[in-house]
Amino acid sequence: MNLLEVINENAVAVNVKAQNKEEVFECVCDLLLKDGSITSKEEFKQDLYIRESQGKTGIGDGIAIPHGKSDHVDRVGIAVGRTRDMIDWESYDGEPSRLFFLFAVPADSDGAKDHLRLIAELAGKLGNDNTMRRLQTAASYDDLLEAFS
Repeated sequence: MNLLEVINENAVAVNVKAQNKEEVFECVCDLLLKDGSITSKEEFKQDLYIRESQGKTGIGDGIAIPHGKSDHVDRVGIAVGRTRDMIDWESYDGEPSRLFFLFAVPADSDGAKDHLRLIAELAGKLGNDNTMRRLQTAASYDDLLEAFS
């Protein structure tokens, strides 16, 4: 399993109209529900907030990788959202974020293993300046895929 196998068109929004974390979570959870990765938006959001309370998910440079293990996840899914405006987010560089990769992970151990592999793959791709520039300007799902290629 790799990023491009998990991210699909139904779970990508490149022009999210959100002003805060709650609105970002509303949008990306809607995407995951539409995608079929989660079974309950509200229950999964509760699990996301539990994870958020345990530590920062903003990795810096305007990127956050919120994630949650949950019994309300049918399969590993990743929603990608990019907001028009910067959103206050707890991050390691103290700066807001506008590009979000939300991981939905089943509570079972196999899902956790997949999650760690996918996070490592994403981190490697985000370490490339060219990929970052392309992600920040991607206008569509296809542009996003090309940025990761």
